[in-house]
Amino acid sequence: MKAIVYDRPYAYRYTDLPDPEPGPGEVRLRVRSAGVCGTDAHLHRGEFSPRYPLTPGHEVVGEVESLGEEVTALAVGQRVALNNRVSCGSCANCRRARPAFCTRLRDHGVTRPGGFAEMIVVPASHCHPADDIPLDVVAFAEPVACAVHGMDVLAPQPGSDVLLFGAGTTGLLLAQLLAGSGAGRVTVAAPTEAKLKLAREFGADETVVMDRDDSSASVGALRALAPDGFDTVVDATGALTVIEQCLPLTRDGGTVFLYGMAGERERVELSPHEIFSRELTIRGSFTQAFSFDRALRVLRTGRVRTDGMITHRFGLDSYGAALDAVRDDRGCIKAVIHP
Repeated sequence: MKAIVYDRPYAYRYTDLPDPEPGPGEVRLRVRSAGVCGTDAHLHRGEFSPRYPLTPGHEVVGEVESLGEEVTALAVGQRVALNNRVSCGSCANCRRARPAFCTRLRDHGVTRPGGFAEMIVVPASHCHPADDIPLDVVAFAEPVACAVHGMDVLAPQPGSDVLLFGAGTTGLLLAQLLAGSGAGRVTVAAPTEAKLKLAREFGADETVVMDRDDSSASVGALRALAPDGFDTVVDATGALTVIEQCLPLTRDGGTVFLYGMAGERERVELSPHEIFSRELTIRGSFTQAFSFDRALRVLRTGRVRTDGMITHRFGLDSYGAALDAVRDDRGCIKAVIHP
């Protein structure tokens, strides 16, 4: 089979690998769609703890091609979405319902072979049937599962006034989940009007164009919307210049929610006194846990819409172009590879 393989950071090859064979309790999937996201750009640089040699690709939709022994719940030809994170179930973190922090985690596309390949072998238990969901919709299963887990962590109060920075894939998904979870108002701020238009179509109440070179006017517009600050300010960009704006725009007693993925070595300055004296809460959300079924449910019902979000498609042999597209945050919302 053809696959993308990294032997070290920045160094990948489009190459031939032996067709993988499923063992007991496993299935082999023919990959039909594999999303490319910011995590893959971090992995390209050697961040996020990759294990080499590595075939990345963690947002996987595939067709069951062959079954290992003891697999009875799936059938050949069935379309499934893959929960790529395989926890051990017995370490201290797993026993405390924190599988994302499993000390023996197997993470397809990060530490185990992923979906930027023609085929992948995975545990049958991590395959979620999705024949009834269009391919372009179920392609968002993994990022929606992450966003649903983010809502679990944030636990927004009904009627709260929420500011969300970012209108990429995660921003647009979070905006819909926030609106559907009882937020009194959702304001989305981002640099690109075309993405903000989608945000409004998906239920955002207010949108503000952020000037990348001079944010003062944009910040002024946000302050005018919420003179006392927003109850919750969400960063879905991972950009340090945006994160630095979060605390000043949060009301006393409010919450700053860091969802975007910054670089491992990047740092921002925060005032402990401000957090203490204003009783601010800072929360983070990492990947997904116990949320895949719910992600598929909101995609099935249309509570979360994805129409118009796939802007770029590539073959496996154009992997480099797919990475370039993801870096173009003005023109690209979601890039997918169809091996």
